[in-house]
Amino acid sequence: MIFNQVRQINWPSLNQFLTATALPIVGIVIFLGLWSLMAKNIDTSLGKFPGPASVWQQTIVLVDEHNAQMDKADKFYERQEQRNAARLAKDPSYASKIRGFTGAPTFFEQIWTSLYTVMVGFIVASLLAIPIGILCGLSKNAYTAINPLIQLFKPVSPLAWLPLVTMVVSAVYVSSDPMFSKSFITSAVTVALCCLWPTLINTAVGVSSIDKDLINVSKVLRLNGLSHVTKIVLPSSIPAIFTGLRLSLGIGWMVLIAAEMLAQNPGLGKFVWDEFQNGSSESLARIMVAVLTIGVIGFALDRIMLALQRTFSWDKSAVLR
Repeated sequence: MIFNQVRQINWPSLNQFLTATALPIVGIVIFLGLWSLMAKNIDTSLGKFPGPASVWQQTIVLVDEHNAQMDKADKFYERQEQRNAARLAKDPSYASKIRGFTGAPTFFEQIWTSLYTVMVGFIVASLLAIPIGILCGLSKNAYTAINPLIQLFKPVSPLAWLPLVTMVVSAVYVSSDPMFSKSFITSAVTVALCCLWPTLINTAVGVSSIDKDLINVSKVLRLNGLSHVTKIVLPSSIPAIFTGLRLSLGIGWMVLIAAEMLAQNPGLGKFVWDEFQNGSSESLARIMVAVLTIGVIGFALDRIMLALQRTFSWDKSAVLR
């Protein structure tokens, strides 16, 4: 029985396996070879352009620096706990405090900051764009009213908003004990501004393209507004919504790095700019590590969204790449 089940599995052919695995490896090897050859012939003011070997060496250095910083932080907190324990032994009424470690963020902490920021901005934009897109798709009057604003603000680079966002956040977000830093709010709002439009437009297009038969079914069943949206509109427009979400996340990730560089907000963009300003002989290799990391994370985010799209989309026959 098990043998029959194994035989019924649709195993990929050898040709398909080689195409899926060997060709990407060949492409990467060719890229590394050309990169290594070209790097030897490029002289910059900071020395030779880094090749793959130099970049790999700096990757290891960044890992070591992160581990050293984590050890330093652990010892910092350990000393505080020992100091507080000694004080409590002498004075049981002593209110102990633990101060946060204020060491410079490591490369991996900068990665986490950028990821956290882009996800917050992306989620905020999605929560705004999807309902507005559904409204625009369902109501011609709403679309006519909102479309001029979409066409006006859609072409504006989010980086053009950055000075305004920075000033508004500084003026509005005033607190003696802020939950989030102003730099985080500024970066997240900038990401949200650029993530808004692709999701909104694709959602509106998807909703307005729903099959008329499904609309008639909703009328025959006399579904109320909420049931019509949840049982007819959302399931039918999910492929278009996910297309907008994938575009939004990719654009948001690119814009975040530029915004962090321009505004000097914590994250991978600031890491790149700081290394550029540092001007040491290893700076170019460290910047190249950040560039490759940004690319890998962008690719991973797109694959995650693609997997979610394949999971939730009703159209399993669609070719998704």
